[in-house]
Amino acid sequence: MKPVIQIDGQSVDPDDSADIVETEAGVYSVIAHGAVFEIRVDGDRLGIGGRRLEFSVEDPRAWKHGGAGAGMHGRASIVAPMPGKVVRILVKAGDEVKQGQGLVVVEAMKMQNEMKAPRDGRVTALEVRENDSVTAGSLLAVVE
Repeated sequence: MKPVIQIDGQSVDPDDSADIVETEAGVYSVIAHGAVFEIRVDGDRLGIGGRRLEFSVEDPRAWKHGGAGAGMHGRASIVAPMPGKVVRILVKAGDEVKQGQGLVVVEAMKMQNEMKAPRDGRVTALEVRENDSVTAGSLLAVVE
């Protein structure tokens, strides 16, 4: 069975002939049907040509358990959605966090964006410090 992929609530069937290369963390270059696309992945959202789309992938082989964060396991990388500056770090490595809890605040285009934990877990790595400059896709933290 193939994984079920949904974009903005619509099931899609991936194009097996597409050439996909990860150019940096969370950023992919895709060549399909003679066209080139850059896709940025941020949690459960895709950025394609200025559009933001929600997506989900349900792998029928993945073990699911009950409770909060069901179906989410393993390593979750939190990346910068765009270039900016780290203005606040809200946690430290080793901290237990809940889904939706703020981890790092990045200022970009005069707006502060709080990067949140995608699920319950433990912060296993903080890859930035306050006042660091980051590029789009830079790894900020890891939750396991």
